[in-house]
Amino acid sequence: MTTVVGVRFRNSGKAYYFDPGELTLKVNDSCVVETSRGLECGKITFGPTEMDDSRITQPLKTVLRVATQEDLDNYEANRIKEKEAFRICKEKIISRGIEMKLIDVGYTLDSSKILFYFTAEGRVDFRDLVKDLATIFKTRIELRQVGVRDEAKMMGGLGICGRPVCCHSYMDDFHPVSIKMAKEQDLSLNPTKISGTCGRLMCCLKYESEAYEDLLARVPKAGSMVETDCGRGVVTEVNLLREQVKVRIDGKSESDQIVFKADEVKVIKK
Repeated sequence: MTTVVGVRFRNSGKAYYFDPGELTLKVNDSCVVETSRGLECGKITFGPTEMDDSRITQPLKTVLRVATQEDLDNYEANRIKEKEAFRICKEKIISRGIEMKLIDVGYTLDSSKILFYFTAEGRVDFRDLVKDLATIFKTRIELRQVGVRDEAKMMGGLGICGRPVCCHSYMDDFHPVSIKMAKEQDLSLNPTKISGTCGRLMCCLKYESEAYEDLLARVPKAGSMVETDCGRGVVTEVNLLREQVKVRIDGKSESDQIVFKADEVKVIKK
């Protein structure tokens, strides 16, 4: 077991594990850590916690210090500089006619590097753009291409439910989502109704997937032949969430159907 703390660098970003060392850290404390991108200022999302070594990628980096007022001032100053860097980079993209969409800009805490995040249909030759930006900002420049789901996570927005999209508000990682999940939940397969703002299948299809899989395993399907207290019949309609089935008993009319709980019928033939 290893003691770790969770550190998040953006409101919508993933929480990364760090070694708290000898520091006393609690949730919402600002701290300074060294990452693959350089020095960064982040917030503690959960305090010191014992975690199984199999869940941790070693070596684990140590939190350097609790953020000082100078660190916080630099962080806020960088947020202002990022807006200007975004504007300048966007102008350069347009002037050079590069087929890419600028999504976000991030400074490291010590301003030793600026990261520009973008989306594009395919591979993009941005070498000249990097030269332009390096000449203007006099520091290291890094351009990173991200996917459409990452774009939605960074930019945020409202889902069809009217709430902020999950990936931006609280999700740490994306999980695989398949069209099978929509079918199991008996949702319309119209892409506009089951796709998120990113154009991919909605992440929320995953939330109830296990519950639906369990229900489908216990509730007879429409067309199944079942045995009931009223005799043998055929399931004509299924209500998964209520765990009910409507059965037309053999010899009865179409309009004379009975509703049973799923555990009140026995499947004879699927």
